[in-house]
This record gives sequence, C-alpha cells and structure tokens, in this order.
Amino acid sequence: MQIKDKVAIVTGGARRVGQVIALALAEKGAHVAFTYRSGDPGETLAGIQAHGVQGLALHLDVLEWDQPRLVVEEVVQRFGRVDILVNNASVWQSAPFLEISRQQWETSIGANLTGPFLCAQAVAPHMLAQGSGHIVNIIDLSVHQTWPRFADHSASKAGLEALTRVMAAELAPHVRVNAIAPGTILLPDGAGEAKRQWAIENSLLKRVGRPEDVARTVIFLTELDFVTGAVYFVDGGRALV
Repeated sequence: MQIKDKVAIVTGGARRVGQVIALALAEKGAHVAFTYRSGDPGETLAGIQAHGVQGLALHLDVLEWDQPRLVVEEVVQRFGRVDILVNNASVWQSAPFLEISRQQWETSIGANLTGPFLCAQAVAPHMLAQGSGHIVNIIDLSVHQTWPRFADHSASKAGLEALTRVMAAELAPHVRVNAIAPGTILLPDGAGEAKRQWAIENSLLKRVGRPEDVARTVIFLTELDFVTGAVYFVDGGRALV
C-alpha cells in the first residue's frame, strides 16, 4: 500500500511511541487522525500538519464500548475513508497474581484487548467496502516471555496476538492485519539507571530501542503488501535472551 494520501488512525497517538508513529505516517503523506485519553494533543496535531497533511485529534476512552465506533464514524465523515489503523493505546499495570483485583483485570483486558477489537471491528467494514486496508496491533514481549507480576497485562497482549491472526484470516484478501512486538523502547517514567542497564544487558544488540524503530516497522508493514497475520519483533534480540 502506498501511504501518500491515505487516511490513518493511530490510537494513543498524542505521546510516546504513538506520537512518533502518527508523525511518521504524516511524513509519508498520510492524513492522520489520532486519539488521546488525557493531556494536550496540540503538539502532535501541529507536528502532523507541519508535513502538509490533515490531522485530527479525537478523544477516546477505549474502555467505553461505543466510543471506538463513534471515533471511526467521525474520521470517515471528515476524510471519506480509512486505510490504516494502528492499535497502539494500552495500559500497563503490575501486581502479584494473587493480588490482581477485578478492576485491574478488567482495565487491562478492556484497554489492551477489547479496545483494539472494537476499533478494528469499526474500521473493517469501511476497509472491505473500499477493497483495501491495513491494521497494525502493538503487542509486546509478554506474549512470548514469562513476566511475573504482569498476569493481566500478559493475558491481554496474548489475546491481541491471537486476535491478529484470526482477523488476518477472516478479513483477507482485502484487509491485512499484522502485529508488532517491541522490546524496551522507552523506559517507564521515573525509571532509574539500574533499569536502563538491565534493559541494555537483556538485549542482544546491547541498547535500548527508539520509538522510531517501531514507527519504521509500521511503515514497512503497511507498504509491504504480501504480509498478513505476522508478528514482527522489534526488540534488539531480547526475546532470545
């Protein structure tokens, strides 16, 4: 798929990795709608428009069942179509298995699995009607590694990996669906030097990744028309350590 003049939706696109993905798509010539749950989306919106394309910032709480559909409807009303969906928005929560509350479990599953499902279910009919589309789900290494204290998170991301394959099968041949599993790209806010050194040592390439590494993979998978149902690791080899 050629990205220029296409319409993309990036969930959680106002900050961190999502922001870089949104700006990378805009740089390639896509009109970009991005969602945010809190904070000021102005910086991302201005960055998108600086590339000479149209931008649209939309509030979205993926825990609210009807909101993804309403967001997609607004994008289609504004741009007339939707070609690319990047399911990037997610939450990170940590607790020992025996201490995970119902609220924590439902939040992780809701944000990391149900939200992407609802967004994809909302865009897919439009993509099928126009005869093309690409959905990218952002998962992580918890789907292939054992992360104690992250049972709810791991379950949600593993579910999204499985959903990627099922959607790829059901929406083919016109809509492709792939997933990206980043390693350590951005350290959590407040992480110290010890955490950084741990991440470096647990990478075959001995460095922490950059958001641009994920964004370039989104671009690559979107432009590469003969790939669907795949999971691409962007982790510096951490999955092998």
